[in-house]
Amino acid sequence: MVDFGGWELPQQYTSIRDEHLAVRKVAGLFDISHMGRFRVTGAEAFDFLQRLLTNDLSRIGPGRAQYNLMCNEQGGILDDLVVYWGEDAFIVVVNAANRERDLEWMQGHVPTGVAIEDRTVELALIALQGPKAEELLPAGGLGDLPYFGFRPAKVAGVGALVSRTGYTGEDGFELFVDSERVGDVWDAILESGTPAGVLPAGLGARDATRLEAALRLYGNDMDESVNPYEAGLGWTVKPAKGDFIGNQALRKVKADGPKRMLVGLQTSPGDIARHGTAVLRRGAKVGNVTSGTHSFFLGHPIALAMVEVASLRVGESAAVELRGREASAEVVELPFYRGSARSAAAPAKS
Repeated sequence: MVDFGGWELPQQYTSIRDEHLAVRKVAGLFDISHMGRFRVTGAEAFDFLQRLLTNDLSRIGPGRAQYNLMCNEQGGILDDLVVYWGEDAFIVVVNAANRERDLEWMQGHVPTGVAIEDRTVELALIALQGPKAEELLPAGGLGDLPYFGFRPAKVAGVGALVSRTGYTGEDGFELFVDSERVGDVWDAILESGTPAGVLPAGLGARDATRLEAALRLYGNDMDESVNPYEAGLGWTVKPAKGDFIGNQALRKVKADGPKRMLVGLQTSPGDIARHGTAVLRRGAKVGNVTSGTHSFFLGHPIALAMVEVASLRVGESAAVELRGREASAEVVELPFYRGSARSAAAPAKS
């Protein structure tokens, strides 16, 4: 068990390797109740979120979710999040470490008539992720649920809000369940799925699978010093929708071009480049690793790195500075792995 954003979470239940492979081959069950969950209501809730976030909510509707960014006036990323458009409210799921700061920021911009309720404690969140998640989830009638769609359902006889989202690159479901009943749902999923190979999965497997899918981690791959275009998330910025916080600054970044970019690196077994590791090109530093781990599924270490624009291109050689020596690295295409998730165009976040 480790501290994560003020929550005590499992790094692993059995082994990171076994849990990682379960997610890729069958399914893994994650407890992600540390993520912040806000309920936004009021006649002006839609307009409020449109002004607060970079993406265009008018492109979806009730029963659909959207990946989004919340930026400051300078275009720096305050958080990445998912907005769920419900029949009577919007649910906004944010990163655990940013929950209190996000809530304060949102409340500082909320207009009269819009209410923001923090439901993190009362409403638990778990995720079943993997290519066999649909057949192994003890709930019927979800086969036609689209990617980034959600609706109420009974899971093991317990009422839940089920979304087809995730943070692993695989197909799967995230389940919003009353905190008093989530233990029953968790146990039922494991009881029905264990014979097929479903395992409870911790932070280690979660980090490895999201990195294989090149899904960004706030605090590592992006923060307030990084803008969406540098993070490779410029597709979430929709200036044409109207004014929003950071709009003018991001228009300038797009016009001028970002000065940095995220690239994928592959290194030899044993040469694991962690967050902060220097990235070199012909002996000169061009950036730093933002996320790195060993991929049990791919069989070698992988990393994301923030580097100077045009300093490294796919197929070129680079180096990472490990314990006083230079280890060779290859610049590779992202994502490192394409799984069973139904759309690569809208990366999920959990």
